[in-house]
Amino acid sequence: MRQNVPPMAHQELTSVLRSASLRVTRPRLAVLGAVHDHPHVDTETVIRLVREDLGAVSHQAVYDVLRVLTEAGLLRRIQPAGATARYESRVGDNHHHVVCRSCGAIADVDCAVGDAPCLTASDSHGFVVDEAEVVYWGTCPDCAAAPTTP
Repeated sequence: MRQNVPPMAHQELTSVLRSASLRVTRPRLAVLGAVHDHPHVDTETVIRLVREDLGAVSHQAVYDVLRVLTEAGLLRRIQPAGATARYESRVGDNHHHVVCRSCGAIADVDCAVGDAPCLTASDSHGFVVDEAEVVYWGTCPDCAAAPTTP
């Protein structure tokens, strides 16, 4: 389930990397652009998209770029239970995800109450909570509408 996200221009991607004090490289631009243009993309798809853009690039190079961009806060890594890791460029807010049990499609879900309500745990056990993860599970519209086979 792809959400409508306008592609980021090369200049915007360059600005995003520089604002994070990261060196602008072709692999970083390609990975950041691929994740921005394909929300909730898995690593293998990122590798394929980057290779379509740049030609030969190693798996390790893409993994390294994903790690650097995630550590810099430009990407977010999510991994719903039983699913492969996915990456998204929507960072800086406390949103959640809905996952289709049938096809694995993932979509963003804004917090129901407002600004980061999930960061107030009923009992934090002394932890300083800085992130919460909520995943809604169900069936996407495409899978729900598909004819069932006996």
